[in-house]
Amino acid sequence: MPLPMIDAPRTETEDSELVRRAAAGDVGAFEHLYRRHAGRVHGAVWRLSGMNAARAEELTQEAFVRAWQKLSSFRFESAFTTWLHRLAVNVALMDLRRHDPEEAADDATLEAASEPDRPFCAGERADLERAVASLPPRARAVLVLHDIEGWKHEEIGRELGMAVGSSKAQLHRARGLLRRFLGEQHD
Repeated sequence: MPLPMIDAPRTETEDSELVRRAAAGDVGAFEHLYRRHAGRVHGAVWRLSGMNAARAEELTQEAFVRAWQKLSSFRFESAFTTWLHRLAVNVALMDLRRHDPEEAADDATLEAASEPDRPFCAGERADLERAVASLPPRARAVLVLHDIEGWKHEEIGRELGMAVGSSKAQLHRARGLLRRFLGEQHD
């Protein structure tokens, strides 16, 4: 399960000040940033890892280690949370490439593997989580990045090294597989 986030209200100004202090070597400021953002980071990598709790913990830690190492490169052009979230997603995607390579399939093959596109109605949360975790790694990554994280197909394609059409086909495939899995659970 994703880690709970602390309830302290966040403002961009507070994060910016903590980032400045952490970049200057203030470990306590970085710990505060960790406590503020660990839940969201963990949630994203947890979904990308196929809801593998142990792997998500490792990836969350790796993301924060990388954030600490790269903090001096943060240019305050975007919100810290946006920068950190993107870094964490990149860590999870690199892990996905290393541990779960999937044979590339052409768009026609992916299209044939799924049902016609219909609106998706989520079942029970536990069923949905199991269904997402059961997806092939690249289809799961596209689904999570597009439907949960709100990325555009162009961004997904660049990040995963695939054509925009392949990203769309993988999303179509993932949704079809989810419908099939959830349909079997409730039949």
